[in-house]
Amino acid sequence: MGRWTQYDEDSYRLPEGVERIGYDSDTGRYYFRDNDGLLYKGPEGSEFGELVQVSELPVAVAPQVDDDHDDLEAAPTQRNGYRQLAIDEHGSRHTLRGGSYRTLFPFFLVVSVVLLLVWRLVLLPTRVAPAPCPSTTISYIVQSGDTCYDIARSHNTTLDKLLIVNPQIVCSKLMPGDRVCVPDEGSSISRRFGGRV
Repeated sequence: MGRWTQYDEDSYRLPEGVERIGYDSDTGRYYFRDNDGLLYKGPEGSEFGELVQVSELPVAVAPQVDDDHDDLEAAPTQRNGYRQLAIDEHGSRHTLRGGSYRTLFPFFLVVSVVLLLVWRLVLLPTRVAPAPCPSTTISYIVQSGDTCYDIARSHNTTLDKLLIVNPQIVCSKLMPGDRVCVPDEGSSISRRFGGRV
């Protein structure tokens, strides 16, 4: 406990015989009672200050105390352990519609949208489908360690013919899983250049 905690207690700050009996959250005022049973209200928005005498307590603060219970917190409660809410000017009680989780719905909505975006952008990377190979070529999937020269040599063609069919390819940046169109030996490219490229 802190060194000055005794100064936060009502007995230190209030006049002798005065006790705090309630709080009205609508007006932001604390209510007090002295030994003679007179009622007082504190300044709006302040826990302590100049007390003003009042004739009766508001409905929200008025204790429903028996002779056996002079403590506000120990007063009889409803069957679920809580007091009923105050009645407004229309005679209805304020209740939260939709349960207590209704106020958390926007939070859960934002969290779920962020998680969906992370899942979409990080866990499901999008790959653009490559254009189909021309009819005079064969599709080949690059394996680990393949180079443009190795691919051309293994398919009995030249590197120049491979680069003519694949103008977008950069041989130094081949990755495993990339698709390369390899000229077929009987294709029009081989015939057009007559083996001289």
